[in-house]
Amino acid sequence: MFLEREKIRAPEIEGGPWFNSAALSIRALHGKVILIDFWDYTCVNCIRTLPYLKAWHKRYAEKGLVLIGVHSPEFPFAREATHVERAIESFGLTYPIVMDNDYKTWRAYANRYWPAKYLIDRNGIIRYRHFGEGNYVETELAIQALLMETDPSISLPDPMRPIRESDYPGAVCYPPSPELYLGADRGRIGNDEGLPEGKVVQYTLPDRLMEDIFYAEGSWEVMADRLTFTGPRGGAIHLIYSAMEGNLVASAEAEAIVWINQDRRTMRKNEIGEDVTIDEKGRAFVRVKEPRMYQLVRNPAFEKHELRLFTQARGLSLYAFTFVSCKVSPQ
Repeated sequence: MFLEREKIRAPEIEGGPWFNSAALSIRALHGKVILIDFWDYTCVNCIRTLPYLKAWHKRYAEKGLVLIGVHSPEFPFAREATHVERAIESFGLTYPIVMDNDYKTWRAYANRYWPAKYLIDRNGIIRYRHFGEGNYVETELAIQALLMETDPSISLPDPMRPIRESDYPGAVCYPPSPELYLGADRGRIGNDEGLPEGKVVQYTLPDRLMEDIFYAEGSWEVMADRLTFTGPRGGAIHLIYSAMEGNLVASAEAEAIVWINQDRRTMRKNEIGEDVTIDEKGRAFVRVKEPRMYQLVRNPAFEKHELRLFTQARGLSLYAFTFVSCKVSPQ
């Protein structure tokens, strides 16, 4: 069985504010099965696990499971309660969630990943943990096993079928381009100008582009965690990536329009992500409002592409690109 045998007591939950609940504690929940999920609302892997968390909460809350989301922010704007609350409402999350801006709970659990799940038994002992996406059936079986330890006579449903087709056994997951940050701390830029933190840089696009790093064009201010467009003319970001889906974490001082081309042409309708609109001239764009993750690309197949973003919106900040690569196995 995949339940852990070590007797590691679950640390207490710290932080705040709380959403969807008054403050909870491990001690006060003695006798309950607790599932703690470390997440960040801009994290694509976290977002992809949310449908399962919502379903488990609906299935098992009345049977003794307490699901607690611990929001440990990756970017500074995700420390704002208003942004987190908006994301909670947008995702339709109804289980208790606590903000962990100081990473006290994260450090207490020695956690290193988004997302990460820790399953705690009725006696407050960590019995199961899983990092990243996947293993949804195994996680649900672990939930059921601990509920049955609490009440051997409990009636439980069969484990859920996968919510997405790409989660079924046999789905093909190619190695996508790695997460690509744009700030000075972790950014990988191909321009000779580099990423000098705190400087406004006038970037010139080189003649040749390499894969899995980004290139800037125009005037951008380099910050530790982001690039911010400063104008006065248009600015662009170029990258060559390999994935089925491509996402961008972005924010803007005022609503910003970002135009998108792929492979040096207008994007096709079967390539655009859910946050992209095509105007009457056939041009693809994303409207950046609140700080969050925007899905730019949803390709029909796993392939290599060249992506170009163009904007004239001063105050547009770009933080990171993330990529997804799983598809349904051919029958």
